[in-house]
Amino acid sequence: MNIFVFDIETIPDTDGGRRLYGLNSLDDRNVANVMFHKRRQQTGDSEFLRLHLQRVAAISVVLRSRDTFKVWSLGAPDAGEKEIVQRFFDGLERYTPTLVTWNGTNFDLPVLHYRALLHGISAPRYWETGDEDQSFRWNNYISRYHWRHTDLMDVLAGFSPRANAPLDEIATLLGFPGKMGMSGDKVWDAWLEGDIAGIRNYCETDVLNTYLVYLRFQLMRGRLHSEEYERECELVRDSLRQENKPHLDEFLAAWRGTGSP
Repeated sequence: MNIFVFDIETIPDTDGGRRLYGLNSLDDRNVANVMFHKRRQQTGDSEFLRLHLQRVAAISVVLRSRDTFKVWSLGAPDAGEKEIVQRFFDGLERYTPTLVTWNGTNFDLPVLHYRALLHGISAPRYWETGDEDQSFRWNNYISRYHWRHTDLMDVLAGFSPRANAPLDEIATLLGFPGKMGMSGDKVWDAWLEGDIAGIRNYCETDVLNTYLVYLRFQLMRGRLHSEEYERECELVRDSLRQENKPHLDEFLAAWRGTGSP
């Protein structure tokens, strides 16, 4: 079984903002300011843009396959959005993994739908619901209640939005590091400053938190016994040590310091 945990970071789609609002004379920063202003007018206070107006800045993934554990961000730091999104769907075509997210149903996947539509990206395996492959009829990526995409936030809340919880708080409660480096509302500022590495590093620590919560969920479900759970956690620790990257070392040090299982 291949497990593919992912998280995305987004910024305003300033090219789209120019087209929608006739802002061809403005630079990206000012186009985004107009978009934020229009959103505040719609909501009363929130600048959080509607999903079709968000552009993917980074996709980070954890792949757990056989005896392998790997965490990385798709594409090179200077890769364009189309390449990053294409790589994501190519991974689904290659591995047909179980997708795991935190709030992927309501955020990450709809954003990727709109961006794939914009860039003309083909993703037949992702959209399969049983017409070509019968095994997808009762377990596909699209249906909310199927396991091929496991949205941990949705599942743990019993599919009730009122019971949703932030990943940072759940991870911290379970003894994992939680948010590190920055937060989602700081990604646009980091992008404008050219700190693509910082965005990718932050996204990778987020996806690590998601994977560790998933392991605990699998323990709760009885899909992992306590000894298996401990071995999986140790595999993550060993893999992070071998990467020898500062942000992963920081994550590992914070995890050790929590006294978690």
